[in-house]
Amino acid sequence: MNAAHPGRTTAGLGLAALLCTAAMNLHHLAWWCLPLLVLASALHLHASLRGHAQPGRWARAGLALLLTAGVLASFRTLNGLAAGATLLAAMTAAKLFEARTVRDWFVISGATLFLLLAACLDRQQLWRLPLYALNLWLVLATLRGLAGGENLAAAPLLRGAARQLLYAVPLAVVLFLFFPRLPGAFWALPGDEAGVTGLSDEMSPGRIARLVESDEPALRARFAGAPPPLIERYWRGPVLHDFDGYTWRRHRGGAGALPMDPAAHSALQFSGPSYHYSMTLQPNLHGTIVALEMTRPPELPNTYYSDDFQLVSRRPLSQAQAFELNAYPHAASREPLSGPQRRMDLQLPANRNPRARALALRLRAAASGDADYAARVLGYFRDGGFEYTLTPQRLGADAVDELLFDTHQGFCGHFASAFVDLMRAAGVPARVVTGYQGGEWNSIGSYLTVRQSDAHAWAEIWLDGRGWVRADPTAMVAPERLSRPLLDFGAGFGSAAARTVRAAPWLNGMAQAWDALNAWWQDDVVGFNFATQLNIAGWLGFGDRDWQTLAIALGAGMGLWLLWIAWSLRRLARAARPDRLTRAWTRIDRRLARAGLERAAHEGVLAYCERIARSHPSIAAALRPLARSYVALRFGPPGEAAQLAAFLRAARAYRIARAAHPADAAD
Repeated sequence: MNAAHPGRTTAGLGLAALLCTAAMNLHHLAWWCLPLLVLASALHLHASLRGHAQPGRWARAGLALLLTAGVLASFRTLNGLAAGATLLAAMTAAKLFEARTVRDWFVISGATLFLLLAACLDRQQLWRLPLYALNLWLVLATLRGLAGGENLAAAPLLRGAARQLLYAVPLAVVLFLFFPRLPGAFWALPGDEAGVTGLSDEMSPGRIARLVESDEPALRARFAGAPPPLIERYWRGPVLHDFDGYTWRRHRGGAGALPMDPAAHSALQFSGPSYHYSMTLQPNLHGTIVALEMTRPPELPNTYYSDDFQLVSRRPLSQAQAFELNAYPHAASREPLSGPQRRMDLQLPANRNPRARALALRLRAAASGDADYAARVLGYFRDGGFEYTLTPQRLGADAVDELLFDTHQGFCGHFASAFVDLMRAAGVPARVVTGYQGGEWNSIGSYLTVRQSDAHAWAEIWLDGRGWVRADPTAMVAPERLSRPLLDFGAGFGSAAARTVRAAPWLNGMAQAWDALNAWWQDDVVGFNFATQLNIAGWLGFGDRDWQTLAIALGAGMGLWLLWIAWSLRRLARAARPDRLTRAWTRIDRRLARAGLERAAHEGVLAYCERIARSHPSIAAALRPLARSYVALRFGPPGEAAQLAAFLRAARAYRIARAAHPADAAD
């Protein structure tokens, strides 16, 4: 095999690294990409083993164009992480059809490293870390094989690559801790919105019920003191004002969409117990910073507090983000309701849900005021034979009528929608609030995890003199929903896996431990930021906490790492001390070099002596016996000690006669 070709072991490691790395990108690659890589790898191995010719240049060019068109057809663009990773993987598959030389495999290994980087940028879960390390290990072993020649076994390549990774770990830690991080998500790329599940800008009957089947976390909160009781764990998300008789939507424009006037904050009375907490919010599509009610308007960049008390981000929440917040569950607003707000929160579609309108007028006629009317409607839900279920019957265009008078079955979204409809029909401003209710306490990590399965919807009504007041009709239908975790309700609530884990204490303990470990990874590693770097610098004793401090710490850490590398490689760096035979001939070489007869680096001792004989026969006459003795002792069978001693004496006594060569120098 030609020396420019990699060995079969090296090529096998390279293919394994490529396929494993492509598998780590499987969540955002086009569906056809991984099968293409497997097919290309198989064809490459078949062609290499059988010695078949690779496709020609025009065939490869046509394949590249076809694959580019396939990426465009799958993503409608070549931009973005998913489309870019798919294009890179597809072009690497095409490269396999012409991979022959070591240079080709260096290109494939480079593409594999970029695919690994794409996977790291897109997903940073803890369980992926050992898989990323495994992929990097395979790539490094491949690179060692490409640089070391053909006939290398897999075991020494893998051992050498593992040793290189271990040497790199301290440097990676130093760079992680002290390389200055720019504010913001420096490595963040546009997220894949199709992969984000959770609340949205609208709610139809049954939508939240589908979320309850998801165990994905929505947020995680650590409290400075004791967490709020379960009944007060209302996490406020998008507020919905517009109703078409079936679907509730966020108001687009006008009230509910504009930032609150800063002067209006004084109308909010923050009273009662407060909770200071740090929160890690998972990505969402609606742009609302879901927070515990009622959040005191914080001074956060790129956020505003809307006039319906939503904390809204001006930038997409495409990455998990951390916030420090204060909540007052019993806060209230005494600011008068404006005319536009009142009209918006009284609007109902015409000719929809007529039976609900009639019920509202009947209950209103018997009520003494707005608060009494709201209490009567809540009593109607409590005493009307309603059933709380995740699998209600499908509702038609007049969804409120069918719920109230026909099916009597629903979930929180059904009840909140019907309640607000009845309020508006009787002239009481009302709106739907979506978010989460509850949360599971993790005793190992001392934090509260709110999952998508905790999704909830409730209502707010306007009462003169009291402002906006929360009303939760679900608490009337199923009061235990607010006092117990949803999984305690049994079959049908939450996923089967979550119910199984909760039923076994030892499984639940393991799940909490794993969740706590993931929380540490997300908060302290993935969420590691510039402020934390400065805190570490202060802990290490640096008085000034600034960029210069980090630069000093970074330089010191890298210096210590280099010293450790030098100490670890000291045996390799230190040349072996030559033996007595070599030292003796080296003295002869130096004497001849001083006489102008220096031995070339490629010359053997006998060839050197023959070259001298052609120009200086008298010198060669005395040198030739010494050269023959040296070669015999060095390369022949082991000689006796007397032979070595005789050569050493002769070498010490050797002198270049001045008569033979005037330039001879004394020893």
